[in-house]
Amino acid sequence: MLPPTHALRSASTSPKMASTFFFLFLFSVKFLGTAEANPNYREALSKSLLFFEGQRSGRLPLDQRIIWRSNSGLSDGSSAHVDLTGGYYDAGDNVKFNFPMAFSTTMLSWGALEYGKRMGPELQNARVAIRWATDYLLKCARATPGKLYVGVGNPTADHRCWERPEDMDTPRSVYSVSPSNPGSDVAAETAAALAAASMVFRKADPKYSRLLLSTAKMVMQFAIQYKGSYSDSLASAVCPFYCSYSGYKDELMWGAAWLLRATNNPYYANFIKSLGGRDQPDIFSWDNKYAGAYVLLSRRALLNRDITFEPYKQAAENFICKILPHSPYSTTQYTQGGLMYKLPQSNLQYVTSITFLVTTYAKYMKSARRTFNCGNLVIVANSLISLSKRQVDYILGMNPLKMSYMVGFGPNFPRRIHHRGSSLPSLAARSKTLGCNGGFQSFYTQNPNPNILTGAIVGGPNENDGYPDQRDDYSHSEPATYINAAFVGPLSYFAASASSP
Repeated sequence: MLPPTHALRSASTSPKMASTFFFLFLFSVKFLGTAEANPNYREALSKSLLFFEGQRSGRLPLDQRIIWRSNSGLSDGSSAHVDLTGGYYDAGDNVKFNFPMAFSTTMLSWGALEYGKRMGPELQNARVAIRWATDYLLKCARATPGKLYVGVGNPTADHRCWERPEDMDTPRSVYSVSPSNPGSDVAAETAAALAAASMVFRKADPKYSRLLLSTAKMVMQFAIQYKGSYSDSLASAVCPFYCSYSGYKDELMWGAAWLLRATNNPYYANFIKSLGGRDQPDIFSWDNKYAGAYVLLSRRALLNRDITFEPYKQAAENFICKILPHSPYSTTQYTQGGLMYKLPQSNLQYVTSITFLVTTYAKYMKSARRTFNCGNLVIVANSLISLSKRQVDYILGMNPLKMSYMVGFGPNFPRRIHHRGSSLPSLAARSKTLGCNGGFQSFYTQNPNPNILTGAIVGGPNENDGYPDQRDDYSHSEPATYINAAFVGPLSYFAASASSP
């Protein structure tokens, strides 16, 4: 796992347009350099979704494409007399943390909703990736009345071992929240995931969609009625791994925003407004959802012309003004090679999540034919697309090291990723069980990982565009589901754009 450190105006006048073009010129000169051929976005999209098959827990299907993985966690939930098999391991470990898993599911679903028509045949693979998570989240929400299961596997014990998921012999402890031990953050994120997914399956599988939505409503009501942070309720079971550092108010807004989109029920709009003041973040992640909620809610102001959501549109634009490199309000650092740099721990998780928001807001702007201002700088949709493209291209290899940070994409990519299954011999190569300590020889070797986790995006380079490719350097070399999940949307956008005449 990856711990963290933690009114539209017209652009018609020539001085304002000049400032916009100047911004685009500076951006191109500083970050884009000489023109190069575009990466193969469609290949990257396909591989970004394939990665999720390598993270599967449970009994694997016959059409499993990452064939060095095998069944694992088949008794998950048995200690609580429930079936909690399935779902995803969050990163390079063998724990199922529902908080980041649900966020990954929400982002995959959002990508399918916004960009599904651009995905081509990969839309079906996106649905499969989403359903692998939602099948598990449904079990967690419906297994025991009044209780939401939020994780499987003792993280402290797991992190002392280096073993394949197929060999796990650490405790598969089960964790839950309830009225007496609340978890509004993890519950509201679970509701967001189920509500977003319900729209993905609305036409493809109406019965499943209805089940997802009814469960989302139930879980969201639990989050609202029994307020509290799951970090307080579960302590060392989730901290410091996935503490809810930002509190639970952002998840309440995020979950309600997704249920509002799924149902159009004014109850959720009124609840969102009752939450009061809006934070002004300059980050978006599995922990802090404010910026995502603002962009999602701004859709109602931009596309539906609902003026009651104007404050959220303004909050979304304030967020973007903190991201753009030449904005007078920017709080975002960029590396010499042009990569957005937020925090040293798994920086690419922030790059992919923020890139999703920037791309999606630009999409809304284009549909509404709007611009906005960061001070005296006029921002047009294409300036946001340029920033997004630079981040996507950097991750795919257009960077000072000429290294793709997506495993298996391009000729030069990370070979020693911090991932147990990838770094250890598969069952086919070595059927003998490797116990808790049996894999550390492989962990410390300088040899490349024997199994290619195709599509995995690692934590990424440091602030100087450097990447040592060391297995023990988890903050740079560990992949995670939430890095990939947010990348699917922008990849879909550019895959379709690149193939357009």
